[in-house]
Amino acid sequence: MAILEVKNLGISFGGLRAVDKLDMVIEKGDLYGLIGPNGAGKTTVFNMLTGVYKPTDGEILLDGVDITGKPTTFINKAGIARTFQNIRLFKDLSVIDNIKVGLHNQYKYSTFTSVVRLPKFFKTEKAFTKKAMELLKVFDLEEFADIKADNLPYGQQRKLEIARALATNPKLLLLDEPAAGMNPNETQELMDTIRFVRDKFDMTILLIEHDMRLVAGICEKLTVLNFGTELAHGEPESVLKNPEVITAYLGD
Repeated sequence: MAILEVKNLGISFGGLRAVDKLDMVIEKGDLYGLIGPNGAGKTTVFNMLTGVYKPTDGEILLDGVDITGKPTTFINKAGIARTFQNIRLFKDLSVIDNIKVGLHNQYKYSTFTSVVRLPKFFKTEKAFTKKAMELLKVFDLEEFADIKADNLPYGQQRKLEIARALATNPKLLLLDEPAAGMNPNETQELMDTIRFVRDKFDMTILLIEHDMRLVAGICEKLTVLNFGTELAHGEPESVLKNPEVITAYLGD
C-alpha cells in the first residue's frame, strides 16, 4: 500500500482554481519531488496535505486512512510532518527546546502533574531530554543544544527544523523548498542530509524545490505542476527533458 495517495485533488479560492484534478501516489521509502514554476500550486498542495487548507474536492489517503480536510493536529498525529520555505523555528527557545516541542505528541502528562511536580513529570522530562539529544546527535547539533535557535548559522537552522519535524515521529516528511537561501556548499550538505534522513529513519520524503541541481541529484520521482494542473510525472531524467516542462520554466 502506498504511504500517500492523492486522488482528483482540487481547491478553489473564489473564482480561482488553484489546484485541479491532481493525482499522485507515493510509495514507502520514495524520495519524491513536486516541482513547477512560481505560482504553480505546489505550496497549496502542501497546505492541503497538512490540513492548512481544506480541499474543494478529491481525496488524500495516508497509509490507507482518509485525512482529507482533517485538522492539522490530527494529520500530524496520523504521520505527516513538514518544514517551511521560510524557516519557522522558535527562535527565542534553545535548540534542544525546539526539539522537545516536536516531541509533544509522544509524551503526555496533566497540568496538575506539571504544577505539583509529581514523579511522572520528572520521568517524562528526562525522556524528552534523552530523545531530543539523540536527535541532535544524529544531525551533529548536540554541542549547540543550549544556545538560542536564532544564533545557529542558516544551514544548521535548516537541519534543526528537519530534526524537529522528525521528532513528531512521521511516516511522511514534507520539505518546502529546503534549499531556499542556501549557497552551493550548503545545498550539497543539505542533499547529503536528506539522503541520510531517508536511509537512517526509513523515511518517505516529498519535497518542493526550485533548485534543479538538487532535484535531479536526489529525487527518484517527480510530478510537475503548472497553473495548478499536472504537466508531467515520472523519473527525473525524462521529466526534466520534457519540452513542455522546459517551456513552463523558461518560456517559449
